[in-house]
Amino acid sequence: MKSSMALGIDIGGSHITAALVNLETRTIDTHSWNRTRVNSQGTATEIIDAWAAVINEAFRDIQPESRYIGIGMPGPFDYQAGISMMKGQHKYDALYNLNVKNMLAAKLQLDPSMIRFINDAGCFLQGEVFSGAARNYQHVIGLTLGTGLGSATYHGGQAQDADRWCSPFLDGMAEDYLSTRWFVKRYQELSGTAVKDVKELITYIDSDSRVQQVFDEFAHNLATFLIDFIKAESPEAVVIGGNIAQASQLFFPAVIRELEKAHYHTPLLVAALGEKAAIIGAASIWYE
Repeated sequence: MKSSMALGIDIGGSHITAALVNLETRTIDTHSWNRTRVNSQGTATEIIDAWAAVINEAFRDIQPESRYIGIGMPGPFDYQAGISMMKGQHKYDALYNLNVKNMLAAKLQLDPSMIRFINDAGCFLQGEVFSGAARNYQHVIGLTLGTGLGSATYHGGQAQDADRWCSPFLDGMAEDYLSTRWFVKRYQELSGTAVKDVKELITYIDSDSRVQQVFDEFAHNLATFLIDFIKAESPEAVVIGGNIAQASQLFFPAVIRELEKAHYHTPLLVAALGEKAAIIGAASIWYE
């Protein structure tokens, strides 16, 4: 590519976020940041038109021949061909079996080769490897801990969705024990008090010792989960992101102790880029 800029896009269930990324400095042009709601239940034309409007706005000062686009897209999706396979997920059903790449290129009056796609779950880790916490590593695994559990692997090239949220774990699946709902449920079991999320739970840390107990149990669950993941992927580092990672000081030390007890000394890193990770990750697929 001839340009040092690429547009990174994160497609969510109800929004599109886009920003220009300087691939040389590996930073976002903050003036171009745009997050817009999209009716994901709309017709194919409505969805493509809404995306194209955001893309054209971001590119307003850039010549057509330098408009490179990287899109983090939820699956199932044929990322190479640009064809959506999403069906029955209450989002983007109208795009099912359509060539999104060609439709978007036609609307933007660009060659389809200017548009590339990456799995949205891999995008977070791709960004952290390109410009964040894992920049100096070639083999990395990543987790996003929040409402759900995201997992990804990176072994050079592009980060991939590891899809471990639904892997069998304890009496259920991994996401049952490694997400916000576990914290809410466990604290209520111990205290009888309902909290909305982890952020609210932390406000009780100085007045209720059961809060640290919850974090200690979470650390044990996370370490148990990570041991299998590390064993399978042999990473040089583990990156942890998502809202729960903002409380890393309350559970990282215990996770590290448990991993070391099992003879795993892989560095545990807190994600550095926040919501910028997906945008930088999507744009970085144009880096050469």
